[in-house]
Amino acid sequence: MRRREFIALLGGSAVSWPLSSRAQQNDHARRIGWLDLYDENADESLAIRRAFREGLASYGWIEGRNLSIDQRFAAGDVNLIRRYAPELVSPAPDVLVTPSVATTRVMQQATQTIPIVFTGGGDASANGLVRNIARPEGNTTGFSSSEPERAGKWLELLKQAAPQLSRAAIVVKPEVAPTAPNYIASIEIAAQTLLVQTSKIAFHDAVELVHAIDAFAALPNGGLIVLPPPLLPDRVTILKLAVEHRLPAMYSNRAVVVEGGLLSYSSDLVEQSRRAATYVDRLLRGVKIADLPVQFPTKYQLVVNMKTAKAMDLTIPEPFLLHADEILE
Repeated sequence: MRRREFIALLGGSAVSWPLSSRAQQNDHARRIGWLDLYDENADESLAIRRAFREGLASYGWIEGRNLSIDQRFAAGDVNLIRRYAPELVSPAPDVLVTPSVATTRVMQQATQTIPIVFTGGGDASANGLVRNIARPEGNTTGFSSSEPERAGKWLELLKQAAPQLSRAAIVVKPEVAPTAPNYIASIEIAAQTLLVQTSKIAFHDAVELVHAIDAFAALPNGGLIVLPPPLLPDRVTILKLAVEHRLPAMYSNRAVVVEGGLLSYSSDLVEQSRRAATYVDRLLRGVKIADLPVQFPTKYQLVVNMKTAKAMDLTIPEPFLLHADEILE
């Protein structure tokens, strides 16, 4: 069953469970394992974890009182994810939490019994994390942050913000973006209608990234679509090169626009992490994974950084700005 077939069933269920359950306290501390692909001190990671703790606290789960959270941070190193997963599984936590597709897949390989709740990543059905999103059949459920069919909208919005755009490079680091082909396919379909030529910049290190973007920028009227939210060192490089070469760029995360990116069209990952706490709460109280359908964003936000636009000498059409949900000056 796909999202559209059961979205009405979900309704407001994620926030409408009885308040009485929130006040319950257990006699012993419960344990959660958190496996993060990103850096521990990254602003976005800090905000996501803070929202998650706030969500748990609203249900009566207080770290240090009746809850402990074991955390591991890979800082973009996929090899570290594989090392950390068994470490988190070993003490047999009650629930495991994974904020990305890459960490969810590794955790699924580490355990088929401990419940896993993902708080981000692409369409869980399209990327194979869950076969039945209405009644997950394994040990995994959660909150997808996007759907592949939305990727075409990234190119459409980029073209609207920079009407002169005739070429778009899709920037991706394959080892941290296992579902990228699904999004690239949607972008390429939209490109045919928009008469935009697409290419792919698949990089593994900073040297490859710089050389590829420099080469792409040698011809005029280009722009970038960056998938997924890039790791901190990579996005610093991308942000710098995009302004230097005056390449309008679309990102799949608001946090990157706050740091200097031009545009983003995405769900609210911080709020999504807070909502994921509702599933962790229910699992801690004995609810089964099969009774917790995968949920999808119901709202996407368009964010524009006007300071970056000015630095690139880019005049964004007024009608486009009127439709933005947030404009950063």
